[in-house]
Amino acid sequence: MTETLKRFLKPVGQSINSSAALLLLRLVVGIAFVMHGSGKIQNPFGWMGPQATIPGFFQFLAAISEFGGGVAWILGFMTPLASLGIGCTMAVAVRMHVMVFKDPFVNLTGGSSYESALVYFCLAILFLVVGCGKFSVDAKLFGER
Repeated sequence: MTETLKRFLKPVGQSINSSAALLLLRLVVGIAFVMHGSGKIQNPFGWMGPQATIPGFFQFLAAISEFGGGVAWILGFMTPLASLGIGCTMAVAVRMHVMVFKDPFVNLTGGSSYESALVYFCLAILFLVVGCGKFSVDAKLFGER
């Protein structure tokens, strides 16, 4: 493994309290992504259906990002890579909701909105920048910065 990759995967040093908060956040959001991705991973190249305009390869990347990224966040393993994948997937989701579906930020009638996709995008940025904390596989394998 190259030194650049090791540095990329090495989490930023955090206090015990910050690490505990990051662990809680990783667990909750990771479980949500595993659940979101579990149906998609069963048909990774066609989960959007035959009418989809998104090519199967990009559907596959989204399925892997959501399911695999969720597992990675739960474990705190390869967190920057998982965050990059989830962040890209959520950026596309936000774009689709805003530009294609013309959904509001919050739909007060209970319909579709881009709120959750944007929140997940921001969490991916948070984990990419701040890291996964002391209570993670990354910290055990690579140490801390």
